Amino acid sequence: MNIQPNNPLHGLTLDTILNELVARYGWEGLGREIDIRCFTHDPSIASSLKFLRRTPWARERVEALYVSTLRR
Repeated sequence: MNIQPNNPLHGLTLDTILNELVARYGWEGLGREIDIRCFTHDPSIASSLKFLRRTPWARERVEALYVSTLRR
């Protein structure tokens, strides 16, 4: 069994992370925090997940925002 006690993202799906960020910031606020077109122009969970799964740099920014949100 691979336990990762120091990894705050362990066991979380990208879908869960994105839904929590949208609940906290809303699409408009999320677009201000991370200026990505999938958050600022006709945003949806499905289209954002599709983009984030194919774009590593964008996914890293979303994950970093989630981790910094946890620390606040």
